Amino acid sequence: MLSRHRTVALRPHRLRAGLSPLALLWVLGGAATAQVSGAPEAPAPAKAPKIESLTTTTAPATPAVQAIAPGAAEATAAPAAAQARKSRELPPLVVARVSADPVPTLSPATFLDTLRMADRYQAMVDAGGWTALPADLVVKPGAGHPAIPALRKHLALVGDLAADAPMNDQLDATLVAAVKAFQARHGLPETGLIGRQTVAALNVPAATRQRQLAASAARQIGSNFAYGDRYVVVNIPSATVEAVDHGVVVRRYVAVVGKPDKATPRIEARITDVNLNPTWTLPVSIIKKEIIPKMRKDPGYLARERIRILGPGGVEVDPTAIDWSSEKAANYTLRQDSGLDNSLGQVRIDMPNKQAVYMHDTPSKSLFAREVRFHSHGCVRVAQVKELAGWLLEGTPGPNGPGSTWGPIEIETSIATNERLDIKLPKQIPVTFVYLTGYATPDGRAHFRDDIYGIDSPAVPMPDVAATGTIAPPTAPKSAAVPATPKASSTGSASARTPGDKPSLAKPSLAKPVQAAPVPPRPVPKVIADKGAVPGAAPAQSPGKAAAPRPTSTGAEKTAGDLVPPGSIPSRAALPPTD
Repeated sequence: MLSRHRTVALRPHRLRAGLSPLALLWVLGGAATAQVSGAPEAPAPAKAPKIESLTTTTAPATPAVQAIAPGAAEATAAPAAAQARKSRELPPLVVARVSADPVPTLSPATFLDTLRMADRYQAMVDAGGWTALPADLVVKPGAGHPAIPALRKHLALVGDLAADAPMNDQLDATLVAAVKAFQARHGLPETGLIGRQTVAALNVPAATRQRQLAASAARQIGSNFAYGDRYVVVNIPSATVEAVDHGVVVRRYVAVVGKPDKATPRIEARITDVNLNPTWTLPVSIIKKEIIPKMRKDPGYLARERIRILGPGGVEVDPTAIDWSSEKAANYTLRQDSGLDNSLGQVRIDMPNKQAVYMHDTPSKSLFAREVRFHSHGCVRVAQVKELAGWLLEGTPGPNGPGSTWGPIEIETSIATNERLDIKLPKQIPVTFVYLTGYATPDGRAHFRDDIYGIDSPAVPMPDVAATGTIAPPTAPKSAAVPATPKASSTGSASARTPGDKPSLAKPSLAKPVQAAPVPPRPVPKVIADKGAVPGAAPAQSPGKAAAPRPTSTGAEKTAGDLVPPGSIPSRAALPPTD
């Protein structure tokens, strides 16, 4: 039967006489449809599964495509070039798991709660802390091990296990729940399994944990952050973004923050606008360090990346007219057009600040699936940033006049135009980037994240920028001492006027009191006195005084699971030289 119908499609004049009127109409209708669609050997119904696959598989990753998906006839008639473009659409977004805890990382009570928790951990230090577990310990639920009693004592001491829980050497259901609670407080996958990452976190000495709490509290001294009913918190060590509404985290987003040599700064600002289809103006540092060397090797680089050179008055300049053997290109404005390949993606969240950083989308979304997310040049990339933008735009008049709102459809429709649109918030929303390696929440729990820069160490003065991770980075070779950082540039610098994701954020303002706060006199000096500070350490500074960067030698990076004895965190370069 199938071969007969194929013959009808090819030579209908030979079989028309043998068909009934109804069958003849069906055949002729099918041939006519095939002729219109430009595919004479395939009836129209065969095209339907392709359209369904396009809209159900590709669209969820890029809702803008779903909003402007063509009809069946248009999709069938689309040229090969258009189909090639669709193949470049981003795959479905995969993100790392983050805690669903509704308690904010930062609240008005965080400073005092953390300071009290530092005192509590100091008492643990004075009592001898806890016993280290074997570094290669691996225990599955239901299994036993001689090290389990020591684990039980540790978890009971820090409050994850009830003090009256029975003591045995089995990883039973009660102990599994306690292990999950410990993992949640340390930003680890809540598996209940005892493995390398969990053992490494368990083996961090009590004195180091106390120091993290005390130093994090110290960094909050002098803060003037205006919380309000709705605010946004980025905890750099956690690589997460929290949208807080009336004291509750309504959504916690996976983020990618600054790598150790291009760290995300601590700031307090206000979100003023949401930019759809943003352009990216390249900072002078990127032009000098990346663009000029690339153009010397590949003159077509700017054209492929859709980066235009603009001279005085915004007049476009031909790249061939630039002397790329010199650094004259840094005198021009280089701007990347909007689009899927734009370095800022499809959404930018504007929050004016002296460090010229912000939150934004990205075309490179694979990093969101990683547990360690410290790869940006200083700005904060946010997974599902369109959802965050929708939350920020709540209460903002929509694009269709009074009474309309900015929902997912309105955002996607505006993005689909590929035209830049700046949406001003009627009420600015406070936002802060904080560096909390240890902090306490009102429910009496202490939370910890890794201190990649080692700035919690009393041997290293607290710099203005920092970035950390839940897992320590690979071992890095020792480097020579870094010279003192030159004076920070003013807010009118080129990098401040032309912010982007890729500036080298090594020139923060060091004069802000909140960023150069002294360590509290109670917990920190005790640890320094008991455990021994490194000679020559820079003293804590008084609020309101500018920090004076000093050269410090760089120690080897600690790998995951390495023990960090109290007072022995290696000193590191606080800041790389400014551009």
